[in-house]
Amino acid sequence: MNDLFFMQQALDQARNAWAVGEVPVGAVVVKNNQLIATGFNQTITQADPTGHAEIIALRAAAQLEANYRLPDCDLYVTLEPCAMCAMALIHARFRRVIFAASDPKTGACGGNMDITKASFNHQTLFEGGVLADLCGQLLRDFFADRRSSGFEPTHQAASHAVEIIEISAPSLPIVPK
Repeated sequence: MNDLFFMQQALDQARNAWAVGEVPVGAVVVKNNQLIATGFNQTITQADPTGHAEIIALRAAAQLEANYRLPDCDLYVTLEPCAMCAMALIHARFRRVIFAASDPKTGACGGNMDITKASFNHQTLFEGGVLADLCGQLLRDFFADRRSSGFEPTHQAASHAVEIIEISAPSLPIVPK
């Protein structure tokens, strides 16, 4: 499998975020070319400022692996990680983080700042640009829709039932919450 395939899976997760009223950012964790965990933004629905797609996927992968370190894992995410997420991924010792669209306002991997160049005990490789146009357009469409509808986010905004996109990976384990 390749970067495009796994970024498409992250993009499906981003669409799940939009379906529940969240900013459409999705992430997947891959180990040995197998998708092992997914996540999408849940800051509004969970009333959790740490509910970013990367953190949700990271937590699920750590629980599945029964380890807080994931050195044999790669993370694919549709938007450049913020400082919180980038540091969490570095501390978890991810091998690679592949992101799609750059984030000039809050991105910490070359956008607003670049903490990836700092000297840490573990060096995670951060790479951007995979499906950047497609993922960036999804975000632009989401915010244009929000501006035109006058939407104000609350944690109750996404309490309605929606159809979640299933990942088409037969080896994907189900991780209990």
